[in-house]
Amino acid sequence: MYQVLDRLLSAETTVDSWYDDGCIIAGEILSEFTHTDWEELTNNVQKKSVEWQKKLAYCLDSTCNEYELSILLSLLSTEDEELFEICIDTLRSFTTMESKIMILENPRIIERVNELLSTVSLPVKKVLEDFLTKIQS
Repeated sequence: MYQVLDRLLSAETTVDSWYDDGCIIAGEILSEFTHTDWEELTNNVQKKSVEWQKKLAYCLDSTCNEYELSILLSLLSTEDEELFEICIDTLRSFTTMESKIMILENPRIIERVNELLSTVSLPVKKVLEDFLTKIQS
């Protein structure tokens, strides 16, 4: 299944087609992942293009499992602000105590979110604030 997901994320798509169809299909593919598929994804995600990573980050809340959380946390080291924001947006779905602890164990994430609050658009600011509220509750 990893190869199927890789082909989907690598495909040239319009923004509309990705958000209308692609992310739904990606979520369905992810729901069929085996342990081996997750390991392959984890091992390869950092080697992919930023656009590929953005598409992945957008749809990584299908089951809010430990693999998805780990991958999102690894993508947060990016210098790409949009990828970082997508990861934070997706992380808002990870509301278990274990997820919150893993996020809070990385204080740089909270620092970077706080740094961005004064520089981003109002919609992004709302996403960042909601993330902080959910993580700290």
